[in-house]
Amino acid sequence: MKLPSGKVIITASLNGAFVTKAINPNVPEQPDEIARASRQCHDAGAAIVHIHARDEQGTPCGTREKFEEILAAVRARCSDVIVQFSTGGGTNLTIEERVSCLDADPEMASLNMGTLMRQSGPNAGEPFVNMSADIEAWAAKMQAMRIKPEMECYSQSMYRDVRNLIAKGLAEPPYYVNLVLGMKHQGAVEATPETLVSMHQSLPEDCYFNTTATGAAQLPLTTMGMVMGGAVRVGMEDNVYYAKGEPVSGNAQLVERTVRIARELMLEPATPDEARTILGVVKK
Repeated sequence: MKLPSGKVIITASLNGAFVTKAINPNVPEQPDEIARASRQCHDAGAAIVHIHARDEQGTPCGTREKFEEILAAVRARCSDVIVQFSTGGGTNLTIEERVSCLDADPEMASLNMGTLMRQSGPNAGEPFVNMSADIEAWAAKMQAMRIKPEMECYSQSMYRDVRNLIAKGLAEPPYYVNLVLGMKHQGAVEATPETLVSMHQSLPEDCYFNTTATGAAQLPLTTMGMVMGGAVRVGMEDNVYYAKGEPVSGNAQLVERTVRIARELMLEPATPDEARTILGVVKK
């Protein structure tokens, strides 16, 4: 499915589990930093902010209390933006800790659609476990809590679990699938135009798609995703440089560039309420 004519939905992925201040000091880690970044990205044109939690030392954190603190801080600065928490977490978190963000009751949450083998970095050789039975349980909880799942697919094999949720009525149409490309350390397929086209062609019916690409591939592939009628994700979780050798000054800088490109393509960023209507997100 293509987004409504003339619209694009932009997600700002603010921090992730791997980008630290040692890599780029502008990555937001603490609740007030995350709230400020959320406001800046909203004002720049993002409808959704995708958020990982960190503890006071900047380590990935999975407590309900921390996610509630983050949600309250974001809402205090920006009551309009759609808050999407991550169930991906970090390599230090248990499965139970990864999904505790749901108890904070966000409007959206990511849902990884299958198990991966980490390919690089200090955790190379360790599995990123997302068993079908667990995915079903998390989707059922999201459905009961009226949390819209953003189904993250790192390869075409993950469509098996997307179709499984659809067949069992554990997700509500329109479905929202995030194509995650180039995340080598997680075992994702390459971030190339060819893989984006292939992933797009194989989407189940009634799916809106979002393009996520890492590093230098973020700019060309999100531009391509907009041309193809999809939503896009930019931000410091996936890319810490604005240009080669030039660290990004903050998440909003990447959103601003995406908005400029979208408008050159005759697309206008969807507001959070427009995105809610398009994707079937329940406002909370």
